Amino acid sequence: MNTLPGDPKPFQLDRSTRDEIALFLAEAALAAGPAVMEEYERGGDARSKEDGSPVTAADHRAEAIIVRYLARTVPFTPVIAEESTAAGAQISAVGRFLLVDPLDGTREFIARNGEFTINVALVEGGVPIAGAVYAPAIGRLWMGGERAFVCETNLRPELPDEGTRRRIMTRPAPSSLIALASRSHRDAETESFLNRLPIGEARSAGSSLKFCVVAEGQGDVYPRFGPTMEWDTAAADAVLRAAGGVVLDTAGSPLLYGKFDRGLRNGSFVAWGDATAASRFGYC
Repeated sequence: MNTLPGDPKPFQLDRSTRDEIALFLAEAALAAGPAVMEEYERGGDARSKEDGSPVTAADHRAEAIIVRYLARTVPFTPVIAEESTAAGAQISAVGRFLLVDPLDGTREFIARNGEFTINVALVEGGVPIAGAVYAPAIGRLWMGGERAFVCETNLRPELPDEGTRRRIMTRPAPSSLIALASRSHRDAETESFLNRLPIGEARSAGSSLKFCVVAEGQGDVYPRFGPTMEWDTAAADAVLRAAGGVVLDTAGSPLLYGKFDRGLRNGSFVAWGDATAASRFGYC
């Protein structure tokens, strides 16, 4: 059964700071955690969507919980979620909207390596101004608004106490970079890009965790040249920006959101922990 914790109250986006919005989004992501972990422990089968990507019962259960939570708390803000969009829901909004990826890293979920996340973001004027990334299998939650934070969780659908939240910031790019690459989508273009940089170490990770590693100052660059959707990246992009990093498109501009004419598909991008590193290393 897809239940909501307690009785969520209406939330005033216009009267809240970005940090307050990030906490609100984190609550929405946390609400779906128990259902996702029930399915993870159950080990149910996956099926393929029309685009060939996998989907599980966890995707659908998590999305239903989050969308219902948002409908009750911010009823006049459009919500665009991955699975309802895949089922044919119209994707359009004006100015401000919420993006939901109920299970980012479904392949990692199926592989049972724990590297999957629940992502919720608020986009305004083409910018992800706040986001929450929750990794229930490893018990970690990242939030980004004006500032970025990480905390440990215990699978309860309530926010951890303020005292347990640790502020995170990216680091200045060192002479030898730590690169993050997709565990399931590494390709020749990624290898070619990394070969042009002074990479001292390359790590693989699933889902939005790559952004979060960079946001915590434990990595420096994450390139992605394969296809992604805006709901894949928005929440983690907000966390990285709040931590001091940047996500740039191939023209060297910050990645934009609300590309409805492209079906919310992203182009290639590179996430940098040090916002000055792109020009220093000749990316733009």
